[in-house]
Amino acid sequence: MTGIEYAWSAVGGDPALLPRVSTVLREGALPARLPVRELARACVGACALAAAELGARRAGLAEVPEVRLDDGAIATAFVSERHLLVDGRAPVAFAPLSRFWRTADGWVRTHANYPHHRARLLAALGITQEDPDTLGAALAERSSREVEESVYAAGGLAVALRTPEEWAVHEQAAAVARRPLVEHERLNTARACALPPLDGAPLLPAAGVRVLDLTRVIAGPVATRTLALLGADVLRVDPPHLPELADQHADTGVGKRSATLDLVADRRIFEDLLAAADVVVTGYRPGALDRFGLSAQELAERRPGLIVAQLSAWGAYGPWGGRRGFDSLVQTATGIAAIEGSAERPGALPAQALDHGTGYLLAAAVLRALTERAEQGYGRCVRLALARTAAWLTNQIEPGPAGNVAYDGPDAWLTERDGALGRLRYARSPVSFAGGPDDWSRPPGVWGADPARWV
Repeated sequence: MTGIEYAWSAVGGDPALLPRVSTVLREGALPARLPVRELARACVGACALAAAELGARRAGLAEVPEVRLDDGAIATAFVSERHLLVDGRAPVAFAPLSRFWRTADGWVRTHANYPHHRARLLAALGITQEDPDTLGAALAERSSREVEESVYAAGGLAVALRTPEEWAVHEQAAAVARRPLVEHERLNTARACALPPLDGAPLLPAAGVRVLDLTRVIAGPVATRTLALLGADVLRVDPPHLPELADQHADTGVGKRSATLDLVADRRIFEDLLAAADVVVTGYRPGALDRFGLSAQELAERRPGLIVAQLSAWGAYGPWGGRRGFDSLVQTATGIAAIEGSAERPGALPAQALDHGTGYLLAAAVLRALTERAEQGYGRCVRLALARTAAWLTNQIEPGPAGNVAYDGPDAWLTERDGALGRLRYARSPVSFAGGPDDWSRPPGVWGADPARWV
């Protein structure tokens, strides 16, 4: 089974639609030891086909529009954060304390881009200053597993480097392996929720769909910016005391609106938003939102027919089910960093492909859930995990042909526009089908500046 066949099956797609997909294969796109290009193409392809399917249904088309995949567009979009320019300035992807460090017995990777994570990392190690040399010296005296456990216990983020063999015998790896790539659950609440017909151009499959975006960092925001590209009204809601990193917002906030709400003090406003939402996407660690009554079942009971999409790093199960995580940490734990590195130093994929790939798969699952809801009326909960995508990459995808067209750089898939944040250069979306949109309707606005209401 090819990557696109597997991804399309994972989101519940009809295999008879796969011949609608064509691909421009480009040699040199996302080069790696692992089949990253095939994973990226499969995830984007499943998303584009799900969009074309929903668009055809809503527009009353006789057949699903043709999907066009281009390795160049996909490779460019999978590193969209690296191509972003804001008034000519390139963002900094990782903070100084977010990287690999030598330990007494190996390596550990930390993630400290956010101030609260940085503070917890330093506190766990008894360090009072944000100095890389001081942190490096402290880590060098400890074992990797000791650092991993102590930092996580303090609410920070650090993961010991593991080989594929070491990860394979870990309890979390076993729990992940037992799960499908995309988990589907029918929520036992239903309502009449047919979306209105579409006409005009471009074809926007998600037009009129209201998406409440409760995600952060890359994977979830990539999913919701894709839904925004396809016409959805996406409102991202963040807690006011945890501002998003400015450059990250500029990259993944395109097409959306952004508001802040305190889920306790502003509860009535949030419930008004939920009462009119079609989709809720969450990206916080499993269980983190349950105390606010935001489990999938509780959401569905208050909003029958709702589609809930949940994203996590490690999955909502197993001994690491409640842990925070990011793409770089999942690569480190699951053996990817060891595969892509050398005897001297761990490596990394050419893109944060677990984040981006899972994001497009999440959007595909939401689009297919909208199609199925139109037929049956029932809400759905779909769940994805970066660690499960990592298992797919390392164990199931076969490398494909190199292609006879060279990937000669990103320029053909970059564009510029002015907005509230300044002059932006950014990557176009790789999600493309005949008659569909080729860019977002709006640039990103100022984080948290929009009113917390639907258009």
